[in-house]
Amino acid sequence: MKNRDWRSIDESDVRVRPSRGTRPRSKRRPEHADAVPALVTTVDRGRWSCAVDAQQDREVAAMRARELGRTPIVVGDRVDLVGDTSGRPGTLARIVRVAERSSVLRRTADDTDPYERVVVANAEQLVIVTALADPPPRTGFIDRCLVAAYAGGLRPLLCLTKSDLADPSELRSAYAELEVPTVVTRADRANTELAEALHGTVSALVGHSGVGKSTLVNQLVPDADQRIGAVSAVGKGRHTSVAALALPLPGGGWVVDTPGVRSFGLAHVTPEDILTAFEEFAEAAEECPRGCGHLGPPGDPGCALDSIVTEGNGSHGRLLSLRRLLASRAGIAG
Repeated sequence: MKNRDWRSIDESDVRVRPSRGTRPRSKRRPEHADAVPALVTTVDRGRWSCAVDAQQDREVAAMRARELGRTPIVVGDRVDLVGDTSGRPGTLARIVRVAERSSVLRRTADDTDPYERVVVANAEQLVIVTALADPPPRTGFIDRCLVAAYAGGLRPLLCLTKSDLADPSELRSAYAELEVPTVVTRADRANTELAEALHGTVSALVGHSGVGKSTLVNQLVPDADQRIGAVSAVGKGRHTSVAALALPLPGGGWVVDTPGVRSFGLAHVTPEDILTAFEEFAEAAEECPRGCGHLGPPGDPGCALDSIVTEGNGSHGRLLSLRRLLASRAGIAG
């Protein structure tokens, strides 16, 4: 080359090495055949605590793998882990897969907030914890939690606490038409009925601060305080009242303790989401005028749901309960 006249050299004589930035990226991704399945138990500042399926008391700190990008991962998600899954202090695994969710409990800050917050994934039950006194029960909050449960694919369970302070009969009767299962508890007695209702399931507890939710968790999971402390020591995490936490039940199943909330926004819920839980009225709703809110007269004079009751195919009490939930979702005081 050095003996040749530079004027006789063309582009075919020059070998150009492509820059690293122009190399085509491979679309192939590792299969991670050796990944370990786990359940996300808590989330804190870019770190996830996960319980390995084969040994539920082994808490593994994990980070999200780069190939997942910004894939959201919440408490209750089923994930696959690679890397160091020993759970030893200072170790960190990677979450490489997130399974499809079977249910999602969502809420918004209020009814005008477009941003949905996923509270927990894959829960089978939503346990709505309400005190019968101190603080007094708020049926509007219960209704909104029911709406969120129906919209998210969870079975609702109403848990009435502090029955030593007030009679639960009136509140139970208010939800009889909705056929919502109810358990009644008190702090000075073993809550066997509640434990049986949660056995073998993944259940999320939701309620206002002060209703006795923490007391229930401590009764259901005797070493809850120790487990919370162990999770707090993993990675960067710490469990406080602002974070959800999944705890294994001694007899099988999981209970997810969610932070106390003041409001349950439903900006993400449509009337159709609620109607799916009322099969006897869902089909008739298709005959309603466009834009019908299904609340009945005077606001929705052409609502077809009343015809179901008239024809004897649905109860008047169920229709009133449905419309109460729809009104709650619309932010209309009952």
